Amino acid sequence: MVYHAPVLAEAKAWYSAVLGIKPYFDQPFYAGFNVGGYELGLDPDVSSTPGGKSGAVIYWGVADAQAALERLTELGAVARSAVLDVGDGIKVASVFDPFGNIFGIIQNPHFKLP
Repeated sequence: MVYHAPVLAEAKAWYSAVLGIKPYFDQPFYAGFNVGGYELGLDPDVSSTPGGKSGAVIYWGVADAQAALERLTELGAVARSAVLDVGDGIKVASVFDPFGNIFGIIQNPHFKLP
């Protein structure tokens, strides 16, 4: 997944705080995070990576959806949806990150989190 990051330094700092890790690849044209073997990329080039307000929602696994939603908003995200119980013990929510991208979270008892 690659997110639009018009001010790369700010996006790197925000995602480092959210994920608890620094990017493994850090260049002026792109920053990449290894998140459990998956790529989360930040691209400052608006022509190649438009903002994500109408795009797909990627859900990141969390142990506690409500706590994660509260933490994300404390870090500057804006709630897009409250925590919703979608059945079978699964809860989801989403926020807009400070750069306009949708960041989804999912609490799923069927997932094994690292």
